[in-house]
Amino acid sequence: MNFKEKTVFITGGSRGIGLEVVKKLAIDGANIIIAAKTAEPHPKLPGTIFTAAKEIEELGGKCLPVVCDIRFEDNVIAAVEQGVQHFGGIDICVNNASAIVPFPTGSVDMKRYDLMQDINTRGTFLVSKTCLPYLRKSDHAHILTFSPPLDLDDKWFAPHVAYTISKMGMSLLTLGHAREFKKFSIGVNSLWPLTAIDTAAVRNVLGGEDTAKSSRDVSIMADAAYKILSKAPKSCTGNFFIDEVILRDAGQTDFEKYRISDNELIRDFFVPDDIANELAIDVSWSASEDADNDEITYGLVLQLLELDTVLVNTTDTTQAVPYSTLKVTSLGSTRRY
Repeated sequence: MNFKEKTVFITGGSRGIGLEVVKKLAIDGANIIIAAKTAEPHPKLPGTIFTAAKEIEELGGKCLPVVCDIRFEDNVIAAVEQGVQHFGGIDICVNNASAIVPFPTGSVDMKRYDLMQDINTRGTFLVSKTCLPYLRKSDHAHILTFSPPLDLDDKWFAPHVAYTISKMGMSLLTLGHAREFKKFSIGVNSLWPLTAIDTAAVRNVLGGEDTAKSSRDVSIMADAAYKILSKAPKSCTGNFFIDEVILRDAGQTDFEKYRISDNELIRDFFVPDDIANELAIDVSWSASEDADNDEITYGLVLQLLELDTVLVNTTDTTQAVPYSTLKVTSLGSTRRY
């Protein structure tokens, strides 16, 4: 499959995984519509829709950057209409934009709850719905959403139920739309990473440089997305792909090239135990504190506050604990964070 002249509508593609995915498609000569909020440089986040457009065009693609907040229907309708007027249609919709507030119930105010629901679940529904009339006209129509497998193990819900249900909502849309849109020959799939990925979210929210060093490069998600989008949409639909799994199924054996460092890789949120065990990813987002013999079973290390304390998100509260007592644990293994 070659993506020359295929038109891709992507949300939040000004950096990270989304940008890497469309850059790979741009090498083939794809048309890219970037619908994202970042028009001006951000002090903590790299790139804007305009710097992304420049990178895409330097690789041989064409790009229309559109300022768009997917929480608002008029923004999405306008972005899609601009893209269709510019390129003549839409072949692929990539739901990449996402909000993450991985806190327990007592630490999530309703503004942040609504933000996650509005961007993750509602935004995905709105963007897919708005692109649908144009996808129906395409001879190679795909919707690809970056959301996890539908694993209902309560360990994924207890630490940050508000975040989890917003991401699972995206996956439920994949499940429903795959069946609903099958009659239109539109492939609808989800893709999720096996390990943590070195993105702005990891560096700014989920542990900083140390966690980034236990992550993989964004290019593994781009390679996996390319494989999915290359498949015939009529036969490839309703799947919840894991990046390494789909690449292994395609014959790839070298995954060392994606490592950021030699550090042990961290298993991403929501990866089912059977997949993690099979691929020998042992360390996950969990923590335990030995000082009071009080195990924090599904805590998440969010960021270093000072040299001697870290902020830990537990099932009940967010608290600072001594750095010296904190360990990351998973599947029977323990190591210092």
